[in-house]
Order: sequence, then structure tokens, then C-alpha cells
Amino acid sequence: MTIQVTHTHGEHFAVHHGGVELLRYVYRPDPDPFEARKPYIHPLRTLAGHQVSGYRPNDHRWHKGLQMTASHLSGQNFWGGNSYVHGEGYLPLHERVGSMRHDAFPEVTVAEDRFHLAEELTWVENGGAEWAKEERSITVHAVDEEAGAWALDWTIGLTNVRDEPLLFGSPTTAGREMAGYTGLQWRGPRDFTGGAVLGPLEPGAPEPETLMGTQGPWLAFTAEHDDVDARSTLVFAHAPENEKALHASHWFVRSEPIPTVAFSWAFFEEFALDPGASFAYRYRVVVADGAWDRERVGTHLGSLEW
Repeated sequence: MTIQVTHTHGEHFAVHHGGVELLRYVYRPDPDPFEARKPYIHPLRTLAGHQVSGYRPNDHRWHKGLQMTASHLSGQNFWGGNSYVHGEGYLPLHERVGSMRHDAFPEVTVAEDRFHLAEELTWVENGGAEWAKEERSITVHAVDEEAGAWALDWTIGLTNVRDEPLLFGSPTTAGREMAGYTGLQWRGPRDFTGGAVLGPLEPGAPEPETLMGTQGPWLAFTAEHDDVDARSTLVFAHAPENEKALHASHWFVRSEPIPTVAFSWAFFEEFALDPGASFAYRYRVVVADGAWDRERVGTHLGSLEW
């Protein structure tokens, strides 16, 4: 079966395979600026049609499937919702919430086994000033019916267009322990709450108590669905070149009280992007049917080329 793509102009791209909508990339701005309007992927589904993303949950309305975020950026919030202020907690500071504006799609390619989208965006602070230009790409590939899995690659290249440095941080760099969320973030559906999280282990190493704040080439999240007798697994992986990126990344992951994973590029320490300077990261998300164990995850990732 081949990949099929429909484009509702001004709103979204939908990618289908075998009668299942695998994802919808929505670039039309959401109506509420407090939710940090920006493009996102939702729904996200397995080949069997099981939904593995959440949208506007009642605990965090600004969580939308899979989206690029920046929770603390030079005093602005490109994550959405309340902003963390040390000593005061989370506050509804509307004047801090920025947005990511879709500008153009310089490339859209659809092949039998691949969909590739290149996008140009502008990061705009709350007052309307343009702070950064982004070159993004979304690629759907490696559809494997036998394995029950497919892959999504997400690339970001960001350039500072201000005349002063952009400072990237997180609630942890602002004073809240182990809350280093920022960067590419996935929010799972509510039935993924309490799911299992695993990562690669060195031979003989003990099972870590938590992967929150750790580093590693990949992390997997698996859970059981409501309504249907099925489990699904998502695997989040760094491209090899991310090891040489401007700033080292750590995992932000929670199974309780909410299911979420982020490739945090500023978990414990702030980093600066100088005027005119750029950084780039490339990520992969494998969406799979079934509860995959560590060995299966490693084998499947090893079979995919970057």
C-alpha cells in the first residue's frame, strides 16, 4: 500500500496509509494566543489506526500532539499556558506567550513510500517582534506493515534574527527542580497515563529508577489503550549528529500524572544563541503497534538509515 496525502490549503496536511490517517500536520493558527499558537501534529496514529496523541487535555490546554516548543526563551514562553516564575509558581502571564508563524512551504514531495514537507516559520514574541527564523522539515517514511510500524523525522534549524542573544532555558533553569521541559514535545492520550518507559541499557547496568533528566540515544513509551484490546509504542530517537549540537539534550519524560516526552535542549542549563547564529537538531519518532521491549526497539532502530 502507498502513502497518500491530502492538503486542505491554509489548514493542514493529512497523511494516509491503508485507509488510516497516520497524522495530520496542522499549520492554521489556533484561536487562543495563550496556548502559544504554532503548527503541530495531531492526530498521530499507528498503522492499525490506534490514536497515540492527545489534544488540548483539560490539565494543559496548550498540549497539542507533537509540537516544537520553547518554554523559557529570553523571558518569553513559546510553550503556551502559564509561565513558571521562581518563588511564585505558575502564573497566567499572557504578555509572555509568543507564537510561531507559518510563512511558506518551499518543498512538498509525495512518493509511494515517503512524504516530505519543508516549512519556513518565524518565531514572534508577544509584542510582535520577530525573534527567530526556522527551517523545519517533516518526513514520513519506513512504513513496515510486517513490523507494524512507521517513522516520522522532524528537523529544526533555527536562526537568531534579533540584535541580541536568545537565551534558551526551562522551568528547571528558572528554579524548579526536575521540570526541564522545552523543545520537541509529545503529549499522549489520557489512556497512556501510567505507561511504561524504557531506554537502552549498558550490559550489566541496573534498571534506572527514572529516565527523567537522563541522556541517551533513544527512549520508548508503551501503553495500553482504552476501548480496544491493544497496546502501542512510541520510540523517540536522536539523530547521530545531535551529539555535536550547540547544547546537549536530556529527556523530559512523565508517565504520571500525564503522559509526555520532550527532547529537552535546555534541561539543567541555559544556553545562548548569538545574533545571526543558528542551531539544528534532527529527531525521529517511530510509531508502532504492540508493546515493544528494549531488544525490539534497538533492533528496529538499527534497521533504519538516517
